Amino acid sequence: MEKDNSVSFFDRMMVSLLVVGGIIGAGILALPVNTGLAGFIPSSINLLLFGAGMFFTAIVLSREAVIEKTDNFNYPSMYRKYLGVTGKWVATGANLFLLYGLLVAYITGGSTIISNLFNIPAEYYRPVTIGFFFILVGIIALGLGVVVKVNAVFTVLMFTTFIAIVVMGLPHVKAQNLTYKDLQFLPCTVPIIVTAFNFHNVIPTVCKSLKWDNRIITKTILTGMVIGYAMYALWMFVGVGALPVEGGEGSLIYAFDNNLPATIPLSKMMNNELFLVIAMVFSLVALTASCIANSTGLLAFVEDLMANTFGVRNKLLCVAVAFIPPFVVALIFHGIFLRALNIVGGFGIILLFGILPSVIAISKTKGWRREVAFLIMLVFLGAFVFEIFQETGLLRIKPEVEYYKGN
Repeated sequence: MEKDNSVSFFDRMMVSLLVVGGIIGAGILALPVNTGLAGFIPSSINLLLFGAGMFFTAIVLSREAVIEKTDNFNYPSMYRKYLGVTGKWVATGANLFLLYGLLVAYITGGSTIISNLFNIPAEYYRPVTIGFFFILVGIIALGLGVVVKVNAVFTVLMFTTFIAIVVMGLPHVKAQNLTYKDLQFLPCTVPIIVTAFNFHNVIPTVCKSLKWDNRIITKTILTGMVIGYAMYALWMFVGVGALPVEGGEGSLIYAFDNNLPATIPLSKMMNNELFLVIAMVFSLVALTASCIANSTGLLAFVEDLMANTFGVRNKLLCVAVAFIPPFVVALIFHGIFLRALNIVGGFGIILLFGILPSVIAISKTKGWRREVAFLIMLVFLGAFVFEIFQETGLLRIKPEVEYYKGN
């Protein structure tokens, strides 16, 4: 009897929502800040271009997962296949850097949100951070079944609160905020944008769930990314349109300087207690759900690395290697939410899920497809080099606003 490999419409929609859940996380909290300082219209174009680039690399990686058809498919092994041992270790380092960096951003961002929600003084930051961290690790330690259930609840909460803050924020949108632009600052939006579209670690799960059917996988990933793009565009319209570039605690520049999620200056600008609570719940839920998913991936990655590379299968040691380094960094450098996302996006995500998949596409295609892959690789490579210059001090681009003039 022939096995039924068909995928139902319901299953496809559930997997599309999995993609959306992978996309919507810490990136949505940071988007209005950096993109607003570059300008809503140019940033919207950048969002579309780099979203398309991340879709292209997602399809490249999905094709590789379909070729392997294995439950333990991992990117370092895939890169070794095409780029040798050096490629494997570059991918391993980039993935570890990416997952560590995201966890630092989640811990610092979550602690900041909790402190603002409950008006906890700054000197109590470390106890808040420790409490938030151990709650996260506790959820992960309870196993995948609990993680899935918690994530389902958080996803419903996230969509509900997102709709609420968009509806409440729309009346505060002003045309002059949407027409502001600073094209010099536009390249600085790229790391946040690629971080916002990063869901590539769940691609093997997506492919398995859709029974390795390339056509359905492509449509499903596209559906999920279009939903994610629509949410981002709407959120940018509200966040950038409602927040002035300058003007105290309820401004974009204040959030940028203090490494804050966009919901915090929005709450201060609107001075509405109900909006404050809903916005903070949305922030915390979006960030925590993404944090749990990435932390689970980080632990699995470390366990695989320790077992297959170093022959170590000690669960407690793997937990320590996975979580102690980012926890220590978050305790020491507590105000680095936006900066951590910038560094992770500018280096880890662009390298692992931008440049390297494009190299694979170049090696496997011909004609116009190869030219497209080469062009996409150049775009990601340009963003990577820009970030190196920016982070090493060889290039200093700051927002072109009065606050910075003369600095």
